[in-house]
Amino acid sequence: MDFGDTPSESAFRAEARAWLEANAPAKGSPEAFNEMFNPGINAGREEEMAGRARAWQARLAADGWACLDWPTEYGGREASTMEAIIFEEEQGRYGVVMSIFMAALDMAAPTLMAWGTDEQKMRFLDPIRRGEMVFAQLFSEPNAGSDLAGLQTRAVRDGDEFVVNGQKVWNSYAHLADWGILLARTDSDVPKHQGLTYFFVEMDTEGLDPRPLRQITGGAEFNETFFDDVRVPAENVIGGVNNGWAVAQTTLNSERAAVGAQSSRVDVPALVKLARHKGQTGDPAVRQSLAEAWIRSEVLRYLGMRVYTALSQGTEIGPEASITKILAGDHIRDTSQTAMELLGPEGMLNDDSWVWQMVGHFAHKIGGGTPEIQRNVIGERILGLPREPRADKGIPFRDLKV
Repeated sequence: MDFGDTPSESAFRAEARAWLEANAPAKGSPEAFNEMFNPGINAGREEEMAGRARAWQARLAADGWACLDWPTEYGGREASTMEAIIFEEEQGRYGVVMSIFMAALDMAAPTLMAWGTDEQKMRFLDPIRRGEMVFAQLFSEPNAGSDLAGLQTRAVRDGDEFVVNGQKVWNSYAHLADWGILLARTDSDVPKHQGLTYFFVEMDTEGLDPRPLRQITGGAEFNETFFDDVRVPAENVIGGVNNGWAVAQTTLNSERAAVGAQSSRVDVPALVKLARHKGQTGDPAVRQSLAEAWIRSEVLRYLGMRVYTALSQGTEIGPEASITKILAGDHIRDTSQTAMELLGPEGMLNDDSWVWQMVGHFAHKIGGGTPEIQRNVIGERILGLPREPRADKGIPFRDLKV
């Protein structure tokens, strides 16, 4: 397979590059642009970064560069897979990591396209594209992390609304979000996977309280979120009542692919630049580490192309996203470890993006499902290995003994 640009793709790349150079803030300087959006550099200033991200997404949308491969009816261009990849590559040269929009663009939107009604698609997709809606994922709970189906947050039907009570945790940017993706239990009399419902909930609803958690990075991206008689309109159910587990799989697969894609953008050229600055490029061990980092980034880039291709052909992202997720977590860990070895004692004093990346890499490995969960998915759904026996199979959730 030839991964080089065709003449039309080369022309598109030149067009994208010219637009970015003309429109990127800070006079198109990649370093300055990176400083505006890098979560590590902006640790403790998440609200300012969110405002800049909203403005940049709005500019992309206004000039037709947002969500390139979306259908035109939702504001996209119906661009080819390669054109979407090319723009992401060119934008990536500026160090743009729009993590605050991940839940909206890479979770809520794909799930809506797969499961939403026409009315829901028209209501949410274009505002998401324009950067008007920041979403938070409200899935994990203190007692149900990797065992997502074991969640305890309840949603009880009351006329045209559901009343929600419970607690969620590890909710990125929930304190800055406009909407949340909520998975809650609506039936306790069936096996636990069968009694869940998927909602969109407005984050300013009375009784909903996101509380930021200070992290080792110094930032506060994560939250724990409390629900106290929160009323959610029934029209905000996505995919049908008690069908939340199936709907959530679309979100989770998309999330794993997105986490993998963002992690694959670890700046390997910057790592080489650091090695040169430290005078270490002649060290055989350092050269080997740099080569391995480049190889990992290329493997992840090609895996990302497979994901884009599947999406462009109307195929839902499957368990292969777990492969990308695992490799991406290892990539960000190993690459940042190399950077810390190059920095030496300076790494204990410096507060740059490499340090933030090193101390924050645990979140990248856990987010979207732990490596152990991903390996189970790969083993069972790709390799066809026998499933681990489930002790709770067929037992109503309310009768489970913990």
